[in-house]
Amino acid sequence: MPALIDFRRRIRSVRSTQQITRAMKMVSAAKLRRAQEAMFAARPYARKMMEVLNSLAARADPGSHPLLEERGRERTLVVVITSDKGLCGAFNANIIRTAVRFLAEREGHELSLTTVGRKARDFFRRRHLLVRSEHVGVFQALRYSTARALAGELISAYTANEVDQVFLVYNEFRSVIQQRIVVDRLLPVERHVIHPQEPLLDYIYEPEPSRILAEILPKHVEVQVWHALLESAAAEHGARMTAMDAATNNASEVIARLTLHMNKVRQAAITKEIIEVVSGAGSPR
Repeated sequence: MPALIDFRRRIRSVRSTQQITRAMKMVSAAKLRRAQEAMFAARPYARKMMEVLNSLAARADPGSHPLLEERGRERTLVVVITSDKGLCGAFNANIIRTAVRFLAEREGHELSLTTVGRKARDFFRRRHLLVRSEHVGVFQALRYSTARALAGELISAYTANEVDQVFLVYNEFRSVIQQRIVVDRLLPVERHVIHPQEPLLDYIYEPEPSRILAEILPKHVEVQVWHALLESAAAEHGARMTAMDAATNNASEVIARLTLHMNKVRQAAITKEIIEVVSGAGSPR
């Protein structure tokens, strides 16, 4: 049976771990609040812009801009967005599992990757896949310039006819305890399916459509990438906060269980000593 000093050491160790997990939970809670504010501010604009662009793409000539051109699905570029750090539950594992499943469904096609986050980089670096670019440390100080640079890379690859489709795989923030894995086609811009009974409306362009599309389509790609990064950042902090809260509660249970065992061992030792004293006092001299 372990000695009392062993129990005390284990309790001390678990209590130190509990202090760390509690501190990490508080840090994630503070970061989550800021990330939520940025995400909720960007979400309506990104969704409305996608809605307008999808409707515009359905009515515009596909040849009016390269980002509207449909080329098939033989060459696919997948942007996988994970976190740089762990200790956030199944956050990264779910994204990587979804990305691997998506790539497996397109086996036989020409596939390439762009990874955002250290976890995605480390995982896919060990696989036999073409990784076009790696972006690590972007969530330490997330800025719109990062989304602009990433969107520029994707647009350049698409307009240079190096890929036929570009997809985003990321975690969408739903609540502190819930995230949803999203696989969105970024390029070419999705075309809204016009219902047969829907009136055939068209837009009046001022200035000409080519100038408008040349300005708004790259901006649309930047906004969607920015939106995905903000959603992933908020989801990461929510997942880490939940994981650290569960770890703190588990540590409390472990401490209570170890304390109970320690008290039993101590009580058994005291009982044994009392029995020895009484036996020694009752023995004939």
